[in-house]
Amino acid sequence: MAQLIKMQDYISRYEQDIYRYPTQFAKLKKQQWDKLKDAYHAGELNQLYSQPDVMETLVQDDTPHEEPRGLFNKVKGLFHRSDKQALEVEEQQIPNLARNENVFSLRFPSNPANLDELKKNFLNQLLRFQMKWGSSTLREKSFVDQSFFLDERLRFFLQRFPDTFLVLYKPIFLLKNAPVEVDVILLTPVDAWCITFLEAEEDSAFIGSSDRFWVRRHHKYPDKKVLNPLLAVNRMGNIVSQLFELYEVNLPIKKVVLSRNGYVDYPETPYDIDILDKRTFPEWFERMRTISSPLKAQQLKGAQALLEYCQTTSSIRPEWDTDNNNQAEGKGHAAP
Repeated sequence: MAQLIKMQDYISRYEQDIYRYPTQFAKLKKQQWDKLKDAYHAGELNQLYSQPDVMETLVQDDTPHEEPRGLFNKVKGLFHRSDKQALEVEEQQIPNLARNENVFSLRFPSNPANLDELKKNFLNQLLRFQMKWGSSTLREKSFVDQSFFLDERLRFFLQRFPDTFLVLYKPIFLLKNAPVEVDVILLTPVDAWCITFLEAEEDSAFIGSSDRFWVRRHHKYPDKKVLNPLLAVNRMGNIVSQLFELYEVNLPIKKVVLSRNGYVDYPETPYDIDILDKRTFPEWFERMRTISSPLKAQQLKGAQALLEYCQTTSSIRPEWDTDNNNQAEGKGHAAP
């Protein structure tokens, strides 16, 4: 499961420490899956999920349960002195409290028939947790549009790629004080992929050209003009390239127009852009899934560079807002 490090202008804990949270999330996920498998084989799923949850309270709006309240107040008290100190408490002490508890608050409507069904349920429910995890911090939260929980493309990236892949989904960059929303940036341990979708009805055919518009053709529907996807993918590639150069990130940048369910006919594709359609996508997809390299320093450095210039809007969690002033806070730097 790839990690969602940024979604639109929602706040992300990865912005606070990109070198800590990817490893922490992967560790928590593995621990929970191992615990889940053991409980399944022992016939103890119901007992496992009847336990109280500590970690989930950190990504929900609810006030923490009575058991961790002392720790919560301790962490809260540190923020007037040092955010870094509080983050260290979150990292070191809260996982200790949750060692024997259900980290992800999973619930199963019935006993799964087999291990594959169990894993499917686990990934589906883990997706919701990850979106909370990726759109909140200990002190702040963003209000996620419910459409993202049903977004098939987002689910595709998060559920079908390795844990070491980092995803920025429709992030909004601040460039010279002008917000610019792009499509998808996928950071693997070995390269950065700027991906623009070009999809419509199943088996649609897209006729490419150097013009501003391409033509979508389908045997059941009349021809339709669509905006040239090269414009979006080139703009995204330029932004990533500019920020990588600014932060001296040595990570190859790939640009892709992706059509998983259709065909693209454009013989004059620029040399620095890959077009993946129904014929070529499966091979690329399987090749990407076989990348087993761990997180790399340049990958994390690249993620930090991008996050530094992403726009962020968030609200202080009510339990932290001692002044009862829950005003949205805009963050981000304008690129030079």
